[in-house]
Amino acid sequence: MQSSRQAAETATFQSFANCYLREVNPGTPVVHRTATGTVDGVEWSLPRQHMLLRAEIVSASICGPQYFGRLWSRAISETSWRQIEPLPALTALIHEAYRRMDGGERDELRTFEVELLARVLDSYQQMHNYIERAERGYREEDHFINAEQSLVFGHWQHPTPKSRQGMTYWQQESYAPELRGHFRLHYFAAKADLVRQASAGVLQTDAIVRGLLGPSSESLHIGADECLIPMHPLQAEALLLQPDIQALEQSGKLRSIGPLGLPFTATSSVRTVYSDGADWMVKFSLPVRITNSVRINRRQELDAGVAMARLMQRIRLVERVTDFRVIHDSAYITLDLPDREESGFEVILRENPFRGKKGLGVVTVAALTADPLPGRLSRLERIIRELAVRGASGVSDIALAWFNRYLACAVEPLIRLYDDHGVALEAHQQNSLLDISSGYPSVSYYRDNQGFYLSERHRGQLAGLVPETETIASLYFADGEIRDRFAYYLIVNQVFSVISRMGHDGLCDEGTLLCALRAHLEECARTMRGVGREFARHVLDLPTITSKANLTTRLFDVDELQSSGSTSLYRPIPNPLRVPAALAASRVDHAIAS
Repeated sequence: MQSSRQAAETATFQSFANCYLREVNPGTPVVHRTATGTVDGVEWSLPRQHMLLRAEIVSASICGPQYFGRLWSRAISETSWRQIEPLPALTALIHEAYRRMDGGERDELRTFEVELLARVLDSYQQMHNYIERAERGYREEDHFINAEQSLVFGHWQHPTPKSRQGMTYWQQESYAPELRGHFRLHYFAAKADLVRQASAGVLQTDAIVRGLLGPSSESLHIGADECLIPMHPLQAEALLLQPDIQALEQSGKLRSIGPLGLPFTATSSVRTVYSDGADWMVKFSLPVRITNSVRINRRQELDAGVAMARLMQRIRLVERVTDFRVIHDSAYITLDLPDREESGFEVILRENPFRGKKGLGVVTVAALTADPLPGRLSRLERIIRELAVRGASGVSDIALAWFNRYLACAVEPLIRLYDDHGVALEAHQQNSLLDISSGYPSVSYYRDNQGFYLSERHRGQLAGLVPETETIASLYFADGEIRDRFAYYLIVNQVFSVISRMGHDGLCDEGTLLCALRAHLEECARTMRGVGREFARHVLDLPTITSKANLTTRLFDVDELQSSGSTSLYRPIPNPLRVPAALAASRVDHAIAS
């Protein structure tokens, strides 16, 4: 079994090399001869370094990550291969990626290269620490917060999945979800005339905030002209160093009260925090660069969360759909400061339906499909094999049945919401949760106020229900752009992760699952009439599908959340639903059914 260091090095190379395959160079399939036999692999030519690099593929995937084993390199002028460790191999790929670029300023590119290398190593070090700690305190319970804090490897389609610039090792103990620390929020009292707040529910935001204090609220004195604002301790520390915030304190318009109230712990996003004693989760800005971006709550996101909560109320989603829920970011509070779009005090209040036993059996798709710790089963494999032991069917039949129930509650309702109302969701695997308390998926949940795409074609209908949607920037999109992004987040990022997980774990053949997905999308296209039908046909018929270009973003040190050129963040890749094997099998299934 691999040590935690070996597991971290393998995972670090694997995530980077999969991005390199998809975005830079697909390599050449090869059969590599070793002293004990031959192995399948991929070879990259690195001409700027006069070398070749080969990677053993120990588990292949049609639609997800390739799993790599041993690595070898040789000079182009030589004939003998030598085995190489993952981190030197990764460094060679980084170096080649930058040497392939033409027309760029060499000094600027070198700066980007060093920055990327630093983030890769930071990600590796964090991963190593998380794996080591997780192995000591391994917990298998399927509960919302346990699943949130189990993602020690991060997303396979990101070159630096665990990079967190701006959070020290000692701060990680309290604030990194993987280390499961608890902390109290830091509270400020601000003059009410400086505060902006809104709520889509019966409770106003100031009442929600007071509820986060628990028993502490009884002894706290807040003036009649003041409002409480909770803050993540890291953000509070950064804010208190700013001269204009210090000036507000000196003038008496703002008071730093300090840590109070219920203990909170970080969810998988790091900046959204959970307390088993609170009806609300809290989402903050953080002075930390997590993977690609410094995480900032934008003013438009605050407004969008409230507007979308109102929209879901007015289309009566809960009454119409029983197996799909949106977890609303339905309230916010912030400090308005002159000449600042955001003050840094932007706080989003998210509903918490997962307190105590209500969180049992609710896990993110990201946690279900994550690579397991060394020597363990993935969460999804464990669940499928437990169902197989309890039932009379084989593992592959159970896996296919599980997948079809998953499509029914986690995919079809989202496409139908888009078809009926023109609302598409950024439903990637970390924002999508499943209730698997019975073993099989029964209800899916969506979260995140950053991820709503409203159809221009439905603008009249939506603005009639919630007029303020027309005043919120970056909420309405042309359907062509929505189709591309929706295809990435729902299909490529989420559904393909389930398919590849089952394939790597030997639960069910990927081709069989792709056929099931094709059949499901064909049914959506047959029963829907509007933009949902167009989306399903888009995914089924086009030879390419949109994917996120995370490595390209990193190569040029782009903060995607602050980039205006968002189209460069996405690129087409071959559509796995169009591969000959899947198409042939789909036709056979269709012929049998008819």
